[in-house]
Amino acid sequence: MNITRRLLGVVSVAALTILSFSHATFAGASQQLGADSVIETIKKRGVIKIGLDLFVPWSMRDKNGDLVGFEPDVGRKLAADMGVEVEFVPTKWAGIIPALVAGKFDVIISGMTVTPARNLTVNFSEPYAFSGLTILANTAMTEGMALEDYNSEDITFSCRRGATPCVFIQNKFPKAKLLMFDEDGAATQEVLNGNAHATMATEPGPSQDARRNPETLSVPFNQAFDAGGEGFAMRKSDPDALAYFNSWIRRHHHTGWLKTTHDYWFRGDEWHDQVE
Repeated sequence: MNITRRLLGVVSVAALTILSFSHATFAGASQQLGADSVIETIKKRGVIKIGLDLFVPWSMRDKNGDLVGFEPDVGRKLAADMGVEVEFVPTKWAGIIPALVAGKFDVIISGMTVTPARNLTVNFSEPYAFSGLTILANTAMTEGMALEDYNSEDITFSCRRGATPCVFIQNKFPKAKLLMFDEDGAATQEVLNGNAHATMATEPGPSQDARRNPETLSVPFNQAFDAGGEGFAMRKSDPDALAYFNSWIRRHHHTGWLKTTHDYWFRGDEWHDQVE
């Protein structure tokens, strides 16, 4: 009986030792993860670096060359709430995820739709905005066409290289020719010039372009495609950053700040004189 008790005692001590070691190891790993978080880097640096591309009305240059739009407003508000300065790093869309992974900036806030393919390379926050794609067409070149008529070898689309519309066009209209450019403006210009029948982009861009060029451009279908959410993109293996950005987004959905700011840029015209 004494031997049994002694064995149980030895086993209990060993189990406690293993549990204590495991707890210490877990705590140490958690502390290291926290120390390695980009959130700590931002706090120490005193600046958050945000990668974005320029496309209306997400982010654009005003008449003085300063960045304005929904994303700069979000970035400045995020920085203010963190108690740091903000530095925007304009980056071409096709290279924006590689630049994030390479550490050129801390986070992408640039109207990036959350997709499984992108999620293989980066992590996404919860959506902070929601939008959909519409077709912007050259009215004369597409007059009388039904949606299915756009899936033809005789049709040419234009789009911004690496962006969601390019992927959607290839899947939805696989027979059509596709011209790719580094900027939304160049893709739209191809339609204006008659070199492409249509392009696709996130609203309200197509509707605004149609209002500015009513003699040439139109949004032929009252239909939004591939509606989804846009999230902050960040490097993988950073649970602290994911937790912070998600809590910030939830907070400002709850207060209404995100909706009010989104409505200003996407539903109103008051800002047009800043950029035209």
